[in-house]
Amino acid sequence: MKKITIQLFIILFFFYGKAVAQQVFLEKVNIEFARTVTVWPLLKEMDPSWYEQVKSNYPQESVNYYSFVSDGKKSLYKQSKEAQITRNSILSYFPNENVIYNDYSNSTTVSQKVSYGENFLLQDSLLNIRWQITPDTRVIAGFECRKAVGVIYDSIAVFAFYTDEIKVSGGPEGINGLPGMILGVGVPKLHMTWFATKVNIATDTDIRSVTPATKGSKTNRSKMVSDINAATQGWTWGRKVFMALLL
Repeated sequence: MKKITIQLFIILFFFYGKAVAQQVFLEKVNIEFARTVTVWPLLKEMDPSWYEQVKSNYPQESVNYYSFVSDGKKSLYKQSKEAQITRNSILSYFPNENVIYNDYSNSTTVSQKVSYGENFLLQDSLLNIRWQITPDTRVIAGFECRKAVGVIYDSIAVFAFYTDEIKVSGGPEGINGLPGMILGVGVPKLHMTWFATKVNIATDTDIRSVTPATKGSKTNRSKMVSDINAATQGWTWGRKVFMALLL
């Protein structure tokens, strides 16, 4: 009986070791994200009175593509392919060209944000999100991800899916703060989602590109929030645009 127990232990230890060996933990990654805006519900929320008149001028969905490159300690997120958007349409005013540099070691960000022709260079701490991790899971880009629900600025709800197989505490835009890489994000108020479509190992050239933007009017998050609140009081359309700017 003792001999059988020892043999069983050896077999179990062998399979456990094999499973651990097969589990790969990444730090240097180059990830492609697709950001989808569900356009028609967004338009209807902005102004129900003219929604029926203008919706036929817009696609039901608009998709932009972004790259996220990280060495595990810092990351750079920027647009890689833009959606085909009619010039001067509502969608063209959304912050589609954000360039987000995050330093996870020092908990700081340098974010270049563009909207209405204005170029802001936000220098501040990482975006603070109150997270609650749930037991729900889903597979994104080949990785099993755990769902978390968070709140930004005390009023913007966000859901996210992260994997602990990628050792980066970041995600698309300025979303961060979970124990692994965020591969899926949704912000219901904005009718926007971000999901990873490809995950590759970053090359040395990719990693060298992880540097902050330098152009724009320097500001911090507190001043930007204050300015946006003052500028968008009672303006539904503008408030949606600037809400997206704060992510």
